[in-house]
Amino acid sequence: MSLNRKPQSLLVQIVDVTLIELTNWRWTWRTMLLLGVITPLSSMIAAKLLLNQTRPDDLAFVYCGNVLLCLMFENQHKVGGHFVFMRFHGTLDYFGSLPIKKLTLIFSMALAFLVLSIPSVIVVVIGGAVLLGVRLDPHPLILLIIPLCAISLAGLGALVGAVARTTAEATSLGLLVTLVLSGAGAVIIPPDRLPKWLVMLGALNPATYASSALRQTLLGGATTYRIDIPILIGFGIVSFWLAARTIEWQKD
Repeated sequence: MSLNRKPQSLLVQIVDVTLIELTNWRWTWRTMLLLGVITPLSSMIAAKLLLNQTRPDDLAFVYCGNVLLCLMFENQHKVGGHFVFMRFHGTLDYFGSLPIKKLTLIFSMALAFLVLSIPSVIVVVIGGAVLLGVRLDPHPLILLIIPLCAISLAGLGALVGAVARTTAEATSLGLLVTLVLSGAGAVIIPPDRLPKWLVMLGALNPATYASSALRQTLLGGATTYRIDIPILIGFGIVSFWLAARTIEWQKD
């Protein structure tokens, strides 16, 4: 009797792998509290004390930049750390023995960490608005923008996890990438408060467009999201493709 079986549909594969990856809640809640909630809210409090509060744009950038920081810590950073853990503990080879593609695994993992990050995002969005006195005017597109920001940047986290040589290196490199993305360009700080060269560098930074999309869809005045969305989708496709090309596993 033949043991060959037709692989499950792509949707079924994504759902199954995502459910497997959701078991990571057992270790993510600690870092969710520290990096995903306390760090962004503390940054907002410090910025409120230092910035001129008569400039609404300052608070808008600080607020949305730190919401994005929450998404990066909860998704990009954790995906990178989890990938390198899987590499050194044989889990990646286990998935390699299954009839799934690398891109399916990466997307499912990003989706799982997005689901796990929802409590942190809600706390930071609401708590940050209260702390900074920011008036929320959410656009329906926010339901697309938040997952798009999280998943597109998670591809970069997977790439970090694929190239890191040790778990410690993945943690350090992931943290460095997160801080560089949040500081290169008008992500947390308005462009008129930055050197021109840093603003120009920000044009190459996907976090610039993610922060812009969050400002428009959380605080109102959505106009340029038509530019931000395609750029984030394009960056996500490229980063996922690079991560899939870099990740190695042993097929049975």
